[in-house]
Amino acid sequence: MSRSPYDSPNPHRLYRNPQRGYMAGVCAGIGDYFGVDPFLVRLATVIGAMFFFPFVLVGYIIAALALPSRPPQLYRTPDEETFWRTVATKPDRSLAGLAQRFRDFEKRVAGLEAYVSSKDYELNKAFRDLER
Repeated sequence: MSRSPYDSPNPHRLYRNPQRGYMAGVCAGIGDYFGVDPFLVRLATVIGAMFFFPFVLVGYIIAALALPSRPPQLYRTPDEETFWRTVATKPDRSLAGLAQRFRDFEKRVAGLEAYVSSKDYELNKAFRDLER
């Protein structure tokens, strides 16, 4: 199977969730995607159907046919799920966190370079050599 260059390793996508759904799992899938209780999505769908029945019905049928079913083991661990949800919903926060980690790493490497190139390092090395 050939993968598109636009495919992402991120498993956090919009799926139908028939295991938690009543009909086709569309509302449960939308609830999973946005991190909302599926009951609230169902309630919004019913309220929307009161005013825009044909549009909601057609939209639901299209979503039921177009959305893939959610795989049983979408995430390996809860930490992985948290990571991918954060990346998908708040990419700027994820990028800022990654940038902060690189800044911290750069500071640690700079401190290590300063220590290794200092006279203290050579003095400590000489004492270690004397102890042998």
